[in-house]
Amino acid sequence: MDSTDLAFTTAIEQARLIRCKEISPLDLVEIYLERIQRLNPQLGSYVVVAAEQAISDATAKTELLSHTPTADLPAFFGVPISVKDLNPVAGLPCAYGVKILKKRIATDDDGVVTKLKQAGFIILGKTATSEMGMLPYTEPRGFLPARNPWSLEHTPGGSSGGAAAAVAAGLGAIAHASDGGGSVRGPAFCCGLVGIKPSRGRISYAPIGERLNGLATNGPIGRTVADAAALLDVMAGYVPGDPYWLPNPEPSFLAATQSPPNRLRIAYCTGILSVGEADESCRQAVLNTATLLEQLGHSVEAKEFVDVSGLIEPFTTVFQAILNEVGIPELFLGKMSRWFAWRARFCSSGKYLRAVSKLQAIARQIVEFFDTIDVLVLPTYLHPAIRVGEWAKERPGKTLDNIVNWIAPCAPFNASGQPSIALPTGFTAAGLPVGVQLVGRPAAEATLIALAAQIEAAQPWSHHRPALAL
Repeated sequence: MDSTDLAFTTAIEQARLIRCKEISPLDLVEIYLERIQRLNPQLGSYVVVAAEQAISDATAKTELLSHTPTADLPAFFGVPISVKDLNPVAGLPCAYGVKILKKRIATDDDGVVTKLKQAGFIILGKTATSEMGMLPYTEPRGFLPARNPWSLEHTPGGSSGGAAAAVAAGLGAIAHASDGGGSVRGPAFCCGLVGIKPSRGRISYAPIGERLNGLATNGPIGRTVADAAALLDVMAGYVPGDPYWLPNPEPSFLAATQSPPNRLRIAYCTGILSVGEADESCRQAVLNTATLLEQLGHSVEAKEFVDVSGLIEPFTTVFQAILNEVGIPELFLGKMSRWFAWRARFCSSGKYLRAVSKLQAIARQIVEFFDTIDVLVLPTYLHPAIRVGEWAKERPGKTLDNIVNWIAPCAPFNASGQPSIALPTGFTAAGLPVGVQLVGRPAAEATLIALAAQIEAAQPWSHHRPALAL
């Protein structure tokens, strides 16, 4: 197996190869560091490359491998991974996509980073995010814009754009990401990957806590359903004091990929009321998936999703508050962040609490929609990836309208806290990836993962590689 094939090998298989001593952790790290050095200047996927720390960790793990029984090793011993630059990693910069924070060194690991290290992963570096994770494209001031490996003129999405670009280009087999309004699913969609937004409470935000009233969660991005499920197993788990939590599944999420689900009641919808229909490529992806699911033996019906237009204002009110809370002077923020921060300054505590209540009321309607179905198939976004800088000259209000008309299928499930998976299905005529979003009942990740694995087995995807990465 040559170095390119190894770079695109699944994380699960890399872990097996290490245990069998067919490859060492140091070999893998060196392969990825070489690829990052060569390709990252074009992609802008990594904002920090932790070469020295990664080599040191890989060297120690390679030595440990020579005299430790493989049964005693954690699941992903020696497998490289990246961490999104919204989560601190001790000893590395954590800028949150903000130029003036580039030299700010984290002193402690975020809770989810601790879990990655306990699972045996080696951290290659920090991946690019939009400023404060606020936008669905990754072009923060003072950083290279993140670009899509399938077309460098297009965005890999956001705010986990760097994570998705890295995995799609073979600069890591798997990536940590996070999702507050589509930031796992959107980049996975733009880059032809699998992205899981887990249920609220599935992954702890310890030790700091989650500041967005349950809208946001960490999540995995991978090239296969099994890799994403296995990384979710690593990330999941209650930490004492969490404001909401779920028990870990028995058996694991990875186990859910290994047996097809029972016959499910599945609905599909190709648009969002009051926003509009998906473009033809995304609409056809939903219709094709519905046909496939019917062929696989499931009960499938077209069903109009609830009107979620009332989410836009309260969602924005809650989301923009983070810019007011962190206290970064507006002078040091980009145009959209300055606008959101300005809006937040004039938001009273009463208005904020009314927005939270409105979100909760609409979330109840969303969850009730699932009373008679198990899974909903939707577009992930309403059209494929935009070009880098496409909205840079628009006024902020117009940009927000553009964002809503692109990512509308994602945010409702951040409000409701339901699990959802972005799954690739094909390409546009221009060669950009497209796919669908599967949404499940609260806490029903295992059902979604089993269904996604069934779809993946029927129409395999992970063998596709962008030409740039070869």
